[in-house]
Amino acid sequence: MKWASPTRIQQEAIPWALQGRDIIGLAETGSGKTGAFALPIVQRLLDDPQRFYAVCLAPTRELCVQIGEQFEAIGSTIKLQTATVVGGLAMVDQAMALAKRPHVVVATPGRLVDHLENTKGFHLKTIKYLVMDEADRLLSMDFDEALDKILEVVPRERNTFLFSATMTSKVSKLQRASLRKPVKVEVSSKSDTAAGLVQNFLLVPFKFKQTYFAALVAHFIHYSVMVFTDTCLGAQRLSIFLRHMGMKSICLHGNMSQAQRLGALTGFKAKEHRILVCTDVASRGLDVPSVDLVINYDVPKNSKDYIHRVGRTARAGRTGRAVSMVTQYDVELFQRVEHFLGKKLEEFTELVETKVKGSHERVLEALRSTELELREQEEGAADRAVKRKMHKQKSKGGKRRR
Repeated sequence: MKWASPTRIQQEAIPWALQGRDIIGLAETGSGKTGAFALPIVQRLLDDPQRFYAVCLAPTRELCVQIGEQFEAIGSTIKLQTATVVGGLAMVDQAMALAKRPHVVVATPGRLVDHLENTKGFHLKTIKYLVMDEADRLLSMDFDEALDKILEVVPRERNTFLFSATMTSKVSKLQRASLRKPVKVEVSSKSDTAAGLVQNFLLVPFKFKQTYFAALVAHFIHYSVMVFTDTCLGAQRLSIFLRHMGMKSICLHGNMSQAQRLGALTGFKAKEHRILVCTDVASRGLDVPSVDLVINYDVPKNSKDYIHRVGRTARAGRTGRAVSMVTQYDVELFQRVEHFLGKKLEEFTELVETKVKGSHERVLEALRSTELELREQEEGAADRAVKRKMHKQKSKGGKRRR
């Protein structure tokens, strides 16, 4: 796989894992955490081959797919079988994959519980390893119910690995994962950004936010860019706006179907589109080697998310850049992020104000077209919903008459 030497987290974690200890692993983004838990699992599997050997949980569907690919790549020579079990795709196909009894199951918690409850003959009574990637997110409130159900059905005698770039210090949360004498492997401090990352902020008046954004993207015309927004609608709107400004972009957010989401990600990885506009669904764990610039169009409400967002660039020892757009309303939020990082960021000064505002008219025009297009999309969706309802009623009525 062209991995010449182990990264620091791998050097620290793999020996402990081979000794059969539980691990809490902390390392900055893009430092090879997946390898740090996948390699020892595949190694131990070789010593003692059995089906349903490990379960790996991750918070987002795209991350699950990526981890599944990593496992398959590492275990390709020994015919390792994996099953990726995520929401948004057909249960039946996944049930068939599970019926083949794979060695490793990579899953989002919710869908795994669905299968445990509904898929005949599927259980986790034999597993030896439970891995939680992005563990602090999994142990947060959103996954409570699903995790409890999973932890009830996995055996007590197992190894548990927690990995993340930002780890919660709340012991109560970590206890939920019921670790036994865990080893804490820390390569970075509590929350660190990668060394090759240049971080700036751009102070903009709210009124001209889109204008500055368009100028910023145009300024880095040859860069591959990821733009983060707070909401699905915001991502959709920005993506359409960029298209009206003559820049090819694609969006990725939770309101898209799973096929669309994976398609967007693949298109961006294959460099068909230079700009990916996304919500925090893409901020954790995704490894797109070629991202040169991350733009925080909205300052993240949670400072941890900042670390994960900017961690999409400057991965595996490369360099990268992150620019956060701060309006007069975001100052407090942004100061919170700076406090969390423990340092002040430099201001981004490469844009000339007169030049930026010169394109304001064109931006307003593009915004008007964007709003029109969004309205048409909404009306189209509403129309389709009404037609579907009518069709249903008709078919019901038809049956009754007969």
